[in-house]
Amino acid sequence: MSNNMYITCLDLEGVLVPEIWIAFSQASGIPELKRTTRDEPDYNKLMNWRLGILKEHNLGLKEIQETIAKIDPMPGAKEFLDELRSISQVIIISDTFTQFAAPLMKKLGMPTIFCNTLEVQENGEITGFKMRMPDSKLNTVKALQSIGFQTIASGDSYNDLGMIKASKAGFLFKSTDKIKADNPNIPAYETYAELMKAIKQAMN
Repeated sequence: MSNNMYITCLDLEGVLVPEIWIAFSQASGIPELKRTTRDEPDYNKLMNWRLGILKEHNLGLKEIQETIAKIDPMPGAKEFLDELRSISQVIIISDTFTQFAAPLMKKLGMPTIFCNTLEVQENGEITGFKMRMPDSKLNTVKALQSIGFQTIASGDSYNDLGMIKASKAGFLFKSTDKIKADNPNIPAYETYAELMKAIKQAMN
């Protein structure tokens, strides 16, 4: 029986798919692009810095999308998501961009995703980005709660902590030692089987 009062909110990168910027850093041979929200909690600062590097190297959306086309979900991610969606509503809440996420959503069976948008010129240059709203993960969870849902949340980075702490149950997944050490009261898991078990227990 599906538990309709619950919505499980998951981060995308590092939880269901590999980090897109790390993959692009490897493909482009630009080590500075390896920085993610695990290293830099200020997302605007991180993105502006990334866009500066892309401009400097004359790289645009097309090059990043070519890398994304080769990225597959983490082993077991689609099966985990399929099972989770059979017992709960699921929304992926990510600070990534529609232009990056779309091909990955196809590989995950088209789950619902709330994310942001890149501003791209006709020549493919990425000139800016539009965040859906400030602190979108936490605010999305609060909005879902305000219309009568209970939320369960899981993610791996600094920008997931707000939604994890605000939810009825929240879990770190494949996170860093530093984030785990700084948040000893948040259960941390490494495998989809462990995470699934914790989510099911939270719903009971």
